[in-house]
Amino acid sequence: MKNAQLFILCFISVYFNAQERKLPIDTLVITQHKTIIKGQSVSYEAQTGTQPVWNKDGKPIASLFYTYYKRTDLKSNLKRPIIFSFNGGPGSASVWMHIAYTGPKILKIDNEGYPIQPYGFKSNPYSILDVADIVFINPVNTGYSRMIKVDGKLPDRKMFFGINEDIKYLSEWLSTFVSRNNRWESSKYIIGESYGGTRVMGLSLALQNQQWMYLNGVIMVSPADYKTFDDNPVSSALNLPYYTATAWFHKKLKPELQQKDLLEILPEAEEFSINTLIPAIAKGGFINNNEKSNIAKQMSKYTGISSKVILQHNLDLPTQYFWKELLRDQGKNIGRLDSRYIGIDKKETGSRPDYSAELTSWLHSFTPAINHYIKNELKFKTDIKYNMFGPVRPWNQENDNTRENLRQAMAQNPFLNVMTQSGYYDGATTYFAAKYSQWQMDPSGKLKDRFSFKGYRSGHMMYLRQEDLVKANDDLREFIKNTDTKGKPAKY
Repeated sequence: MKNAQLFILCFISVYFNAQERKLPIDTLVITQHKTIIKGQSVSYEAQTGTQPVWNKDGKPIASLFYTYYKRTDLKSNLKRPIIFSFNGGPGSASVWMHIAYTGPKILKIDNEGYPIQPYGFKSNPYSILDVADIVFINPVNTGYSRMIKVDGKLPDRKMFFGINEDIKYLSEWLSTFVSRNNRWESSKYIIGESYGGTRVMGLSLALQNQQWMYLNGVIMVSPADYKTFDDNPVSSALNLPYYTATAWFHKKLKPELQQKDLLEILPEAEEFSINTLIPAIAKGGFINNNEKSNIAKQMSKYTGISSKVILQHNLDLPTQYFWKELLRDQGKNIGRLDSRYIGIDKKETGSRPDYSAELTSWLHSFTPAINHYIKNELKFKTDIKYNMFGPVRPWNQENDNTRENLRQAMAQNPFLNVMTQSGYYDGATTYFAAKYSQWQMDPSGKLKDRFSFKGYRSGHMMYLRQEDLVKANDDLREFIKNTDTKGKPAKY
């Protein structure tokens, strides 16, 4: 009887211990692979695991999940370019660019980015792994990354969840990673999508001034520069070229514009926004009625929205209303992050869509693919939930100096170049707002020869469209090639 009781107690103990969800603080799984990129055979190694974040006493307070891809068919990787990749949110896992843009595997989706069943992934023949090694990093509470208890308590959330807090611990983590993997001799790049744009702007200076790590390039994909999105005439007017692009895509413009190519009409919309619309909105309630009416007619021409509706909004047409209004007569709405996507609301009335058609589609395809890929292809197994979007709120947005930080980093480092990639149909972080952010980065104009902008006929995740996946990766390839300045002194 005693033996039976002991067996039961042991079984219960083992059972409950087995059910406890814990992510290894510092671990690594290595797998070997081969693929074809740009017609060339490429052998590579995938290192998937976790690396700690330590406090000032040297105790782990968090562990970040990452995947590191490096070529193995070269004599040495020590001086090969390496690119560190982040997504945004804040609170988003680094899944989107990982399995849809730069990584060696991509989703099985159609040529425009829509989900295909059965779910899965395939080789990415356009990956930049042929020219650079890639590290995909998940900040705290995204992917499998988590905080770690110290003396039985989780650390203060304020240590991680804020603009400057995020930059501080990630820069330290990157420095440790570079040292562990012996990559100090490599030319280094950081790429960030959406909020990741804010992140990499800030990281550029933090890496340089706090970790003494100098970069060759910063790439911002559909960047979210908070300073551009303030409630003012400028931020409002910057939306108009995006409205033009979207209306053109859905064939809602008048014939004289609709019959032209997109890239023919966008310069018109941009010029109108800067030279006419900003001053008009700035006048507020004191604008002349005739001028106001004329401006509304011109806005209608470039947006596909009636001048009556525009006047009802006092020339300040909200993006949410635009997503609801443009196809209202068809009983449909359009997506926020990619306005090529179409949704259906419960009611045709209202001032905003019921849901995000594009994000719903993306979660549809990405979630099963990344979970399957990590477990079966990369061989990393855990019962921890993979957070596509993790709990990071409240997020401290105070003292956002990231735009100035990037300017200062560029001024200090003659090797540092910046490229922005944006989709014309992105209604969240619009392409023209990204252009404007670049213009404002260095008002002196002395650094403008080190900035470049690339636009694509798609949305926030422009790489989901087959044609833009090819073009965007080639743009990255060219950027890395042109900024890997071996043998040249860093001087003005």
